[in-house]
Amino acid sequence: MLRNDDDHQLVAKAVNALRDAMLAGDGATLQAMTMDQLTYGHSNSRLEDKAEFVGSLDGKNAFKALDLGDHVIQVVGDVAIARHTFDCVNNLADGKTSTAHIKVLQVWKKVDGSWKLLARQASPLPV
Repeated sequence: MLRNDDDHQLVAKAVNALRDAMLAGDGATLQAMTMDQLTYGHSNSRLEDKAEFVGSLDGKNAFKALDLGDHVIQVVGDVAIARHTFDCVNNLADGKTSTAHIKVLQVWKKVDGSWKLLARQASPLPV
């Protein structure tokens, strides 16, 4: 059994690996890092399931840049709550870009020794 500090570090690594997979459009990694029951909530209230989330990024260059900051991670048994600020530059279909500066809450669950994303909810920051 890992100490809580070890799990905290593993969750932090999982959060960053998910970010890297999103940036790279790596569908296989996104598929492996998420639970089948995933609910992925956007800051505009749009909700995706696992297939929609992975499909929206797989093989695509959706992000020009994606940075996470202000990390706070809490591990409670086999569940972890990760919060951060999500700053990105999105690549749009017309060749232009848009930006997002939002807060994100992620819920991770330890499954067979690996941390997998179960839920994500974003919210806009006050203007």
